[in-house]
Amino acid sequence: MQIRMTEYQVPDPESGPYGIAVCANGRIWFTEQKGNRIGMLTESGDITEYTIPTESAGPSIITSGIGGELWFTEYKAGKIGKITSQGKITEYALPTGTAPFGIAEGCDNAMWYTDMAGHQIGRLSSSGEITEYKLPKPGAFPSFITRGADGALWFTQNQSDSIGRITADGDISEYPLPRVQSGPVGITAGPDGALWFTEINGNQIGRITVSGEISEYPLPTANARPHAIAAGDDGALWFTEWGAGQIGRITVDGDITEYPIPTADSEPHGIAAGPAHSIWFAEECGRIGKISI
Repeated sequence: MQIRMTEYQVPDPESGPYGIAVCANGRIWFTEQKGNRIGMLTESGDITEYTIPTESAGPSIITSGIGGELWFTEYKAGKIGKITSQGKITEYALPTGTAPFGIAEGCDNAMWYTDMAGHQIGRLSSSGEITEYKLPKPGAFPSFITRGADGALWFTQNQSDSIGRITADGDISEYPLPRVQSGPVGITAGPDGALWFTEINGNQIGRITVSGEISEYPLPTANARPHAIAAGDDGALWFTEWGAGQIGRITVDGDITEYPIPTADSEPHGIAAGPAHSIWFAEECGRIGKISI
């Protein structure tokens, strides 16, 4: 399969683009972890930035959510942020000691997030009400979260080497991975009804069915450190290789292809599918990348 890769330089190369999302109108939104901003990129390459009101907030993951607006986590500030298409930011303070990281919209008109410090899953309703659910194992370090085909929220537990599942009622199940110290991070719903995830230490891509059956696929490149993963509209899964400076693609049959990023030391993190068979990703080196299929 042939692709074309394009990179866009953000205004501040030291801002550290991290999470990325594509909204309904095709615009690209991303977090700037070091710059403390939310960026917006049009398909023509124009970038607009919005400063987060809270200093040193640590913006991380961003996603489309309730009301079609963009929601993001502030892991240092312990807040959930929301930004409109006009750039208006609203922040919701979480209980003291919270470090939110992953975030996804549930099937219950609420935003669900992982709390790395409290080792719990949180729920933020559309009215701002917060509910927290402690995980069974202390120190699980929940990371990314996504909604599955079964309507539940599925999440990675980086330190306990397992995949978690939580229903809208707060019932939690855990599925241990075959290998210890695999370090699962990114997770997304696949086109086959299963959940696909990255193992940053195990150097593999994992797949888990909604019934809990797990498969794993080793990466061709050693120490690639796969990070985030997203389903493309080509029927495959795309993921970032933080350690190798590459973008990977895996079919539902497990066939893997890797594509080097032109910029050296790019450190790709977040990834999202866009319109017109495109894949977008955030590079910590200060660029936003695009793959045209």
